[in-house]
Amino acid sequence: MSRLRRAARPGSLRRSSGFALLIVLWTLVLIAFLVLHLTANGRTEIRIADNLVDNAVTSAAADGGITAAIFNLSSPQPDQRWPLDGSVHVLSIGHCQVAVRLMNEAARINPNLASPALIEALLTVVGSDPETARRLAAAVADWVGSSETPQPQAALLADYRAAGLDYGPPGSPLESLDELSRVIGMTPQLLALLRPHLTLYGPAVPDPGGGDPVVAAAVARLSQANPIAPAAAPGDDNTLTVRIIAAARGPGNARITRIAVVRVGATLPGGYVALAWGNRVD
Repeated sequence: MSRLRRAARPGSLRRSSGFALLIVLWTLVLIAFLVLHLTANGRTEIRIADNLVDNAVTSAAADGGITAAIFNLSSPQPDQRWPLDGSVHVLSIGHCQVAVRLMNEAARINPNLASPALIEALLTVVGSDPETARRLAAAVADWVGSSETPQPQAALLADYRAAGLDYGPPGSPLESLDELSRVIGMTPQLLALLRPHLTLYGPAVPDPGGGDPVVAAAVARLSQANPIAPAAAPGDDNTLTVRIIAAARGPGNARITRIAVVRVGATLPGGYVALAWGNRVD
């Protein structure tokens, strides 16, 4: 029996060695998998960090383009200022290229201050039929509290309830143009047509010569029926209200567009006041 046991030992040793080798191989495969996984995660995190840095640099360059435009508009010599006609001015800021455009904010219609008749004229110009334009202009006036013949709040609430809406007009100025989507009768398609011609920072009467043909047509249409006092030309009071759009392209093909509405004038503290500044401005 002892001889049989001694004869069996070499085979047992070979089986034990093979099993141990298999464990070692699987352990190496597992280690290789973990190393590959950690390396892939590390590369992904590095790419994310690089993208964050590229976007931050490009965003700073876009803000720099807006600041450069404000500095240009502050020039004491008007003939050296960039025109408010939407033309593109390309700047190199660091490793970024920034395309800056300036537009006269006074050329847009301010629904918080404009008369219902002017809102009606704008609605007609963008394609609304006369009855819809009249009704919707009155609804906008009720919403912002500018109606010349305000209805009782209970009657307004009843109209909104009848339309399936669980709210009513607040009777106060808009804080965002998005609020217009809540006005009874307003559709997304119509608001999309109106939005490029609206602002919350312009005067009661827009400048028809400010470069917006739709606004100019609305003012002309209103003037035919009811003559209105002309808007002050930009700079009459040494103050400009300007929309500045800065589109920056930076490292890693990062793209950032920043928009600001600023009031610029020598009489203002610091020479200008930022009314709005961000990736989107109403």
